[in-house]
Amino acid sequence: MSAAQSTWDRMPGRDRARDGLDRTYALLIDGAWTRADSEDSFQCVDPYTAEPFGCVPEAGPADVHRAVSAARRAFDRDGWRESSAAERARLLRSLARRIEAHADELAYVQIRENGKLASEMRPQIDALARACEYFAGLAEATGGRTVPLQGFTAYTVREPIGVIAAVTPWNSPLMLLGWKLFPALAAGNTVVVKPSEITPVSTLRFAELITESGFPPGVVNVLTGHAQRTGAALIAHPGIDKIAFTGSTAAGKAIGRAAAERCARVSLELGGKSPNIVFADALLDAAVDGIVAGIFAATGQTCVAGSRVLVERPVYEQVVERLAARARELTPGDPLEWKTQLAPLASRAQLEKVLSYFEVARAEGLELVTGGHRIERPGFFVEPTVYGNVRTDCRLAREEIFGPVAALIPFDDEDQAVSIANDTPFGLAAGVWTESLRRAHRVASRVRAGTVWINNYRQIAYAIPFGGFKQSGLGRELGPEALNEYTEVKSVWIDTSRGA
Repeated sequence: MSAAQSTWDRMPGRDRARDGLDRTYALLIDGAWTRADSEDSFQCVDPYTAEPFGCVPEAGPADVHRAVSAARRAFDRDGWRESSAAERARLLRSLARRIEAHADELAYVQIRENGKLASEMRPQIDALARACEYFAGLAEATGGRTVPLQGFTAYTVREPIGVIAAVTPWNSPLMLLGWKLFPALAAGNTVVVKPSEITPVSTLRFAELITESGFPPGVVNVLTGHAQRTGAALIAHPGIDKIAFTGSTAAGKAIGRAAAERCARVSLELGGKSPNIVFADALLDAAVDGIVAGIFAATGQTCVAGSRVLVERPVYEQVVERLAARARELTPGDPLEWKTQLAPLASRAQLEKVLSYFEVARAEGLELVTGGHRIERPGFFVEPTVYGNVRTDCRLAREEIFGPVAALIPFDDEDQAVSIANDTPFGLAAGVWTESLRRAHRVASRVRAGTVWINNYRQIAYAIPFGGFKQSGLGRELGPEALNEYTEVKSVWIDTSRGA
């Protein structure tokens, strides 16, 4: 039993009188908790019970302007941009300690919001704390370079961009916020956060820890609300210097167009339709474990989901049989229970989207191996689903479903596998299963994806950059490369050829 699991039993379950989530929330603007200007609000929904809780403010354009103005003042006039790297690192380390101290609580709130499994969400918080420490170290270790030139001394410096809009999704709300917030703060930027309307409460609780850690007023602001109102006003605000977004490719394209109007910087972590490629010489038990982790973990609600399973024909039937058996073993349960293996989808809208793809598959005449239905019980559950012999031109092979739906595609040789893998507008991730070292290197170099896993799947670490090719996004999160996404490079030339 892990240390995280051993402390989990102390959490309150769904006892609203004890967990304190069924209350009225406020916006964080300029270091103060405040009501929305319009006093409009909405509720969260627990996807396991389908019951609403909480009263969350719907920020409007006036609230957005207040938050951006506070962030601008903190950056331009209150000294945050001139703060020392050591001071920024100290505050980030203080935040990391608070994340560790409140890890169970932060995981619990996210599970209540999006239904993700405790066995996945709780370890994410430990990783969040480590990432915060990592970027604290990078804040103190990153610099420019000196270039020797005849008659001149020239050097580069990295300076913060300014006010960052961090727009985050609902599937891993705090982890994906940290990927933006930590490097932005380490580099000396100020931030306005807009979490998904599905998962706002965990971000508000996290913001409380940020203020307790000593960050000055205006450095971090949080606006809750829907994309069409709050998000649109934030993206369009002329005081935003950069937009850091994780979400759908369609939304990312719209953000990119809006940012281009004023040359605002963007980093976009978008969708995927990632191939998980199984060659005939693979260790099949390990490969099937990787397929299950790639598409059924997180109920398939992850941008790197291995939703296209490419299998070499000599072992295709074996993989189909083993994967279907594993899918049928996954039974739904309370995501707050550590032993639960199948969680609900995060929202009613996501449930309806996944169910619509079951209808698409029927219309396209696809071979249903297992699943393909809603689970008749409270909450937003669907069966883990496997389709076999999927054609590469059908919608299930080309569109991101964001659910526990695997499309199995047989192939005959390595060239065909690579061709199918790359036959997609996306390029976020890929998996390769083979015992041939030469093949592993060849295929990894030929597949057009930002991350390629060999004989494993869905591994992420704070020191390794993450991002996509093609329509899976722009820029990189994590690793030293992430800090570059939140800085501008300035070149300085000094004439040393004459004068005193």
